[in-house]
Amino acid sequence: MASLDTLSSFTSPFVAAEALPLQSITSLQPPVLVVAPHPDDETLGCGGAIAQLRARDCPVHVLVISDGTRSHPRSQQYPALRLKQVREAETLAALALLGVEAENVTFLGLPDGAVPHLSLAGNRPQEPAAQAALEQCQTYLRQTVPQTIFLPYRFDPHRDHRASWQLVQGAIAVLPQPPQVIEYPIWDWDPHQRQPLAEGYQPWRLDVAPQLPLKQQAIHCYRSQTTDLIDDDPTGFRLSPELIANFLNPWEVYLEPTP
Repeated sequence: MASLDTLSSFTSPFVAAEALPLQSITSLQPPVLVVAPHPDDETLGCGGAIAQLRARDCPVHVLVISDGTRSHPRSQQYPALRLKQVREAETLAALALLGVEAENVTFLGLPDGAVPHLSLAGNRPQEPAAQAALEQCQTYLRQTVPQTIFLPYRFDPHRDHRASWQLVQGAIAVLPQPPQVIEYPIWDWDPHQRQPLAEGYQPWRLDVAPQLPLKQQAIHCYRSQTTDLIDDDPTGFRLSPELIANFLNPWEVYLEPTP
């Protein structure tokens, strides 16, 4: 696997994203799985695609990897257990708007900010936490058998996003046939964290203009991340309007690994 600091020779597709080619998702094979490192990533990165797929009655499952409880670590009003419940409820509300039933949403509950990193090199034994998380993902994939998987971008600047990619990518081997994998960016939209695009990816856009009002409503279901709902932690995380604006374009950007 290439490291983040070896990607400098490749340009970022986010500098002129509006010029990327448009593609359709009509050829995607069901069922479709969307993997979210944190509660809200699925809606920010893939909300339009999810709504399109569900409008076509395509089965969509969502796997949320971390519990999201580190967004406001110093809040007294919202300690970890309560915040976990809030973020799960926000996810279910957002996905209900996009057409995904609650029974198709699974929360893995791994620690926010410390999703275990999986070693994909050689036959090195995994750390116990990584092995346990891998087995959880393997069990989940055996149950859902997705033909298409939307994963966070392999080289996303956020460690949990990279770790989520590793866990699911490592678990894919249990499937009877390799699924189509499509990756989506989140933190590369931030110019201060953005990395040049890795070699071996074909970026493209999906037209989501008809789904945009629904996606915007779904994003605003995440009140703990977009408003002052939790006002007793001055260090708490909040999605800035500038960052959210990147996910309210009439298109979504996807990064598809080339054969």
